[in-house]
Amino acid sequence: MNIPLIPRKILFGNPERMSPQLSPDGQWIAYLAPDEKDVLQVWLKSPTEADDHKLTSDPKRGIRSFFWTYLPDQLVFLQDQDGDENFHLYRVDVRTHDVRDLTPFPGVRADVVAVEPQVPQDILVALNRPNPQKHDVYRIQLESGAVALDTDNPGNVLGWVPDAQLQVRAAIAATPDGGHEIWWRKNTADAWQTILTLSAEDQGQPLDFSADGQTLYVLSSHNANTQRLLAWEALTRRFTVLAEDSHYDVGGIFMHPRRRVVQAVSFNKEKVHWQVLDPAVKEDFETLKTFKAAEIHPAHGDLADKQWIVTYAGDTQAAQYYVYDRSGKTFTFLFSQRQSLDGLPLVPMKPIEIETRDKLTMHGYLSLPSTLHPPLPAVLLVHGGPWVRDRWGFNGMVQWLANRGYAVLQLNYRGSAGYGKAFLNAGNREWGAKMHEDLIDGVQWLIDEKIADPRRIAIMGGSYGGYATLAGLTFTPDIFACGVDIVGPSNLKTLIQTIPPYWEPMKASFAKRVGDLSDDKFLESRSPFFHADKIIKPLLIGQGANDPRVKQAESDQIVSAMRAKQLAVDYWIYADEGHGFARPENRMHFYARVEAFLSKNLGGRAELPDDPAGHSGSEN
Repeated sequence: MNIPLIPRKILFGNPERMSPQLSPDGQWIAYLAPDEKDVLQVWLKSPTEADDHKLTSDPKRGIRSFFWTYLPDQLVFLQDQDGDENFHLYRVDVRTHDVRDLTPFPGVRADVVAVEPQVPQDILVALNRPNPQKHDVYRIQLESGAVALDTDNPGNVLGWVPDAQLQVRAAIAATPDGGHEIWWRKNTADAWQTILTLSAEDQGQPLDFSADGQTLYVLSSHNANTQRLLAWEALTRRFTVLAEDSHYDVGGIFMHPRRRVVQAVSFNKEKVHWQVLDPAVKEDFETLKTFKAAEIHPAHGDLADKQWIVTYAGDTQAAQYYVYDRSGKTFTFLFSQRQSLDGLPLVPMKPIEIETRDKLTMHGYLSLPSTLHPPLPAVLLVHGGPWVRDRWGFNGMVQWLANRGYAVLQLNYRGSAGYGKAFLNAGNREWGAKMHEDLIDGVQWLIDEKIADPRRIAIMGGSYGGYATLAGLTFTPDIFACGVDIVGPSNLKTLIQTIPPYWEPMKASFAKRVGDLSDDKFLESRSPFFHADKIIKPLLIGQGANDPRVKQAESDQIVSAMRAKQLAVDYWIYADEGHGFARPENRMHFYARVEAFLSKNLGGRAELPDDPAGHSGSEN
């Protein structure tokens, strides 16, 4: 293999710049970039000044979520403590650089509900105080920081939707049978009314109100297989279909910030496709498509709707960001997410379809090393969730594996989202069973197509992908040469018993989709922990010590079970991480171990191991 090794630092280090957002008045662009200590901070670009300004000074973990408010020169960001997901909401003044914690409540998680241009001084935030099992809505004044209860949660509400006046008038609530109800009220003083009941097999959620508050936009799969975009009219109490696809769920929504009409929707097929609903933006979307051959991800910029921020995404190039001027139909390049990738030997991601043994169509992606010939060592890279999906585009982990000489297969196995409720529900109570069989069918496809060497196939993934790795090595011990489990659950009983307290309303849904806690034998049959003695192939595990979703005990217990049987396992714990590895020092440290592990067991290439300063990993 003559192509050069792409350094891990380029692929697993922080992005150079990302997530640009235009201020509502169009005067500023804020974005994320690392500081001199390689910690992601919020930075500011000004059209009148040559130098960019750093607005935040996060000491270690880095900021990943921020947005502008409608109060002049004020933005907010979210940050947790070492991955515990108890996010605090902070306000930043871009003139003075003053930072204020708006939710200084220990052990409480803040979820932003909304900001609105008509009520610029306030922000609605859901906080699980005083009851950790439910999030009530609080109104916070951005200037003073005053916090007041706005809307009480009866205990089963999972999400809230305010209108243009920042009044909470819609909600989605869990039901005891694992389904959901969409609630509406005419005024905040009125009682909630149920306007749509969704069974446990359906998906849906309220999205937003029209400008006059008389129309509620909803996603729902009721009376259909896929999630459609619907408009519910308060006057007639009827739903109207605005957009649908017979095979794919509605994905993204592009909505005008002032007019509050849905202008376009996306469907994530093999790639993202946009359907324009509003004639006012039809020409704009045509201009976006002809400007650059890539996936288009537009976002409204200024409140006047004169400028958009447009992201162009591809599989062999990191995201590129532009400011699009609607009046002149012109583009101004901002920056690339990872310019250091330019000119490096990246490989394309090919959409594929595989028929499962019970005749379902499973979609996925195949990425191959550019100069090697099959049969190749291969990695089955399993997405987490599991109720999400893999998608086309640049993926640093995929490029890393392909560069090291591995064929990389990503599968949207049954239970993955985006392909309609029949495919999603085909995964109900099938953890470690038909969902796992889909992965094995993908492995067999690699072998039948003579892409992969059957003796050199690894399974790897995070969260559910970590579970799938453990299932692969326990339930089908002869299939894989090795496995890499990243924050994966090993025992479905303890996984459900230790979910975060604010997930309590979702327990009925877990019972439908994973299994019921009352059925010990069933959950044990699907839990790798109870079959750890069957593991005969090398296993590497990475775990965050503060993971609130998949507790460290999930990894501890299977490691203990294996070692009690004198079975070897490599186990790394990162003291300042949660559900995944956010800090680049930890990512580079762990994936150096993964690279050496795969090279030893599959025969691929490996960059020399390193021990980056500041990582928190310890071998256990």
